[in-house]
Amino acid sequence: MSDPKKLFIKTYGCQMNVYDSERMAEAMGGAGYVETDSPDDADMILLNTCHIREKAAEKVYSELGRFRALKDEKPDLKIGVAGCVAQAEGEEIMRRQPLVDLVVGPQSYHRLPQMEARTRQGEKALDTDFPLDDKFETLKSRGPKAKRGPTAFLTVQEGCDKFCAFCVVPYTRGAEASRPAARILDEARELVDRGVREITLLGQNVNAYHGAGPDGSDWSLARLIRALDKIDGLLRIRFTTSHPNDMSDDLIDAHGTCDKLMPYLHLPVQSGSDRILKRMNRKHTAEEYIRLIERIRAARPDILMSGDFIVGFPEETDADFQATMDLIEEVKYGYAYSFKYSIRPGTPAAEREQLPEDVKTDRLHRLQERITHHQRAIQDAMVGRTVGVLFEKTGRLPGQMVGKSDYLHAVHVAECALQPGDLAQVEITESGSNSLAGRLVS
Repeated sequence: MSDPKKLFIKTYGCQMNVYDSERMAEAMGGAGYVETDSPDDADMILLNTCHIREKAAEKVYSELGRFRALKDEKPDLKIGVAGCVAQAEGEEIMRRQPLVDLVVGPQSYHRLPQMEARTRQGEKALDTDFPLDDKFETLKSRGPKAKRGPTAFLTVQEGCDKFCAFCVVPYTRGAEASRPAARILDEARELVDRGVREITLLGQNVNAYHGAGPDGSDWSLARLIRALDKIDGLLRIRFTTSHPNDMSDDLIDAHGTCDKLMPYLHLPVQSGSDRILKRMNRKHTAEEYIRLIERIRAARPDILMSGDFIVGFPEETDADFQATMDLIEEVKYGYAYSFKYSIRPGTPAAEREQLPEDVKTDRLHRLQERITHHQRAIQDAMVGRTVGVLFEKTGRLPGQMVGKSDYLHAVHVAECALQPGDLAQVEITESGSNSLAGRLVS
């Protein structure tokens, strides 16, 4: 028997790309590939790209340039680009970097084995269609029943119909589409059988989920969570990323009634200014967002909120920025991700007059300082509390274990005899810069 071919995948960006890379590796496993951690050993290199960050395409071209010498040494090496940059750039990638053998969009990666076979015949392969065939139906099996770590991502919804003025997702991922509930439940059970104890449900607008249920009706995300809640061996459920306009009553209620749904919610707002929210095409006001959070906290008082912010959006004034700072003071986020606005070609905001870079930088620093203040205060307030911790790996010190709390804080426990996948109660004894320390509760 010949040795298996080796596949190196580099994943950029969001958790959905992590999930997609797993499925691509499984698809290529059926074509005789095994994964390797080094591109130097690979027979095929695949870059699974993200288009959210600034100059994403240029960074991909730069990365491809670093493989030129390797391609010269190994002429049979196949190089592919997948994901959102592949969708956005298409054939231009092959024109600018002739060493690329295949380009595949995020809706077509189930066709990778056929595309790879074409490259072995000396062809270039390009597929950035939005195909009618369902990639998840094609890739129903998760492959060999190899042991998994205690946490896993599971895509339930893709695409976006919101068309925020700053965002490329509707153009690279397509319209909102939800997977049938039965297939999601089957995949979740497979993951649990392989050792997974916590599943994070993924979607560009995950709470817009409306998949076909086994009973013939459309299921909401809340109904799907309630079904997952009944799976033996599954200990925790999370979901991301949500849109405020899709935070339904039944999903709010699930936070108060589903034991396995963790008290953590990522709910991006982007700005606290109604004028900027309207220019962003967010279709909600700051007041509506705050009232929504009040309802969520009424259902689950201990819930930790996370958010996203864009500063320096075109036409943002000092007053608009102050409205964002005021919203941060009102909500008090436990986590938040913040960015300076950067142009995404083809989006409406790209055509507007841009703010000076130094103004954007100053606002970002001021915003991050306040977010860090609240984040640290919330983390420090955990000292003395007892929380659930799902242990994921050994720590750097002998006998130390590391896991995540119910609230997604990293927690270190010394002299811990537990194993990855164990869930235990831990009393928090110390708050560090980016993590907590604690001791097991008998």
